[in-house]
Amino acid sequence: MAILMCRPEHFGIEYEINPWMHIAVEVDHERAVEQWEALHSLYVDLGETVELTTSLAGLPDMVFSANAAVLWRRRAVLSRFHHAERAGEERHWRAALERLDFDVREVSAGLSFEGAGDALFVGDHLFLAWGFRTDHAAHAEVARLLDVESTSLELVDPRFYHLDTCFCPLDGGTALIAPRAFAPESLELVRARVPRLIEVSTEVAAGFACNAMPLSGAVISSAAVSELQPELSAIGCDTVALPMDEFIKAGGGVRCLSLPLDLG
Repeated sequence: MAILMCRPEHFGIEYEINPWMHIAVEVDHERAVEQWEALHSLYVDLGETVELTTSLAGLPDMVFSANAAVLWRRRAVLSRFHHAERAGEERHWRAALERLDFDVREVSAGLSFEGAGDALFVGDHLFLAWGFRTDHAAHAEVARLLDVESTSLELVDPRFYHLDTCFCPLDGGTALIAPRAFAPESLELVRARVPRLIEVSTEVAAGFACNAMPLSGAVISSAAVSELQPELSAIGCDTVALPMDEFIKAGGGVRCLSLPLDLG
């Protein structure tokens, strides 16, 4: 697998666009770099190819590369960010993905869509979220542009403002899920579609345990993933818990920092 990442040279909290972000809370930049480097080094040690894009001043959230786009079989549907503070990222992500030979497409003007933050595949089925950052009306366009079947899910807890904060596919039939992040009807849709769900308490999910990357038989996530060791061991998965507290200050974790490129 190849993974797209962006170094955190310009990472910081310069605005407030989710419940985790508070301008008064300073990021320890040296510690953030150490945490990012630990994740990057782990990927390299596991034999993964890491593609890097340039970090740019004035775009502190570019470090969260998962928000760039949703990818499938060399197609990419580019994000159209809900908040103006992040809109400046879009042309840079387009350029990065085109350099990687993706066919980059976009949803209609006026619609918000935030890439793999709100769009995750279980096997070849795409789950799309709405409620905070992505418009429900964008879902049909994304599915059409990627030529996939999809299910729309409503998020109801603002702490879990992106799908990847409360839902993590582990393989074609297994996923982590924080049930209370979803409207009841949406939770039932997931239960009907995904054969094996590992339910995560709201408290553990708030530690960004679901914001994870499954690789090489392990689930790589923030320190909170240690709480899921018994459940994951039961299905043959190890856990790799990394400090992510500096990125959690901005509402992100391991998955937010990582965009898998080899999908479909």
